Amino acid sequence: MTRKRSLAGSLSAVLLMLAVTACGSDDDAPENVSAKAAELDTITPGVIKVAVQPYAPYTSVEGDKIVGLDGDILSYVADRLDLKIEPQVTDFAGMLAGVQSRRADITVGGVAWSAERQKQGLFTDPPYYSPPAMAVRSGKTYNTVDDLQGLDLGTVEGYVWVKSIQAVPDAKLHAYPDANGVFDDLGAGRIDVGFLDPLIIIAAQQERPDLDIETQYLTPPTAAEVKAEPDYQYFQPYQTGFYLPKEATKLEKAISAEIDAMYQNGEMEKLVKKYGGDPEQFLKPAADVATARRGVDRPQDWTPPSIAQ
Repeated sequence: MTRKRSLAGSLSAVLLMLAVTACGSDDDAPENVSAKAAELDTITPGVIKVAVQPYAPYTSVEGDKIVGLDGDILSYVADRLDLKIEPQVTDFAGMLAGVQSRRADITVGGVAWSAERQKQGLFTDPPYYSPPAMAVRSGKTYNTVDDLQGLDLGTVEGYVWVKSIQAVPDAKLHAYPDANGVFDDLGAGRIDVGFLDPLIIIAAQQERPDLDIETQYLTPPTAAEVKAEPDYQYFQPYQTGFYLPKEATKLEKAISAEIDAMYQNGEMEKLVKKYGGDPEQFLKPAADVATARRGVDRPQDWTPPSIAQ
């Protein structure tokens, strides 16, 4: 998944978005739109149009419903804001393009915050943080970047871990069209470690026990290590966010407030556990999360949401 992927092919994605959806009109609005929902300035009052890519267990579309971790978080938030969810199925580049052109109100699904992306859209507070996860064969343990030296390391083509793997001394990169290729070669012993989003690995453990793999979390490289080798930054946790058009300031603030409340009332922890995630890994920010956004798209005193430390 990791949503720090290359945006090559964004033109075709825009065309795909045009094919699967049209701009909404007030005629599509549900009856009896509440005052709360009407104030949020969605494209269609009372409706939140969501550009989404099927990517279980983060996002899957079942009828008019989005399920998975991100889908469940958004459904909880939308219910609190009196909004009806309307999915628009596309690919990853189309998700971003749909928001940036304001053909969608929001996109969800592990989208990584970056200073560059926030110039073209708005990010909510992080619904969760994505730790550096590794799929490894059972019985093998790798803790640090140094442990990866000289190994055969796999990931999906275009994922940012390609750059990180290429920076590891004497490691050999194996890039695959999709996660299945990573798992197949890991299970067959052709690679030592696969870098993928954590819930993807956890789901594969449950669905394919024959692979005999487990999930491990890499100890993130230090600031000094990243300074010496900048591409190691992708071995660090990243903060996700729901991504909205630049104009959607009211909607972003309302959703961020609900996300923050979910950390406090236990809902976020409950959903992370539902999909096999470790709340200690997913719901506690790294030290650089606050500094990355302060003075960029958050005030200098912003504190990222967290479960109790």
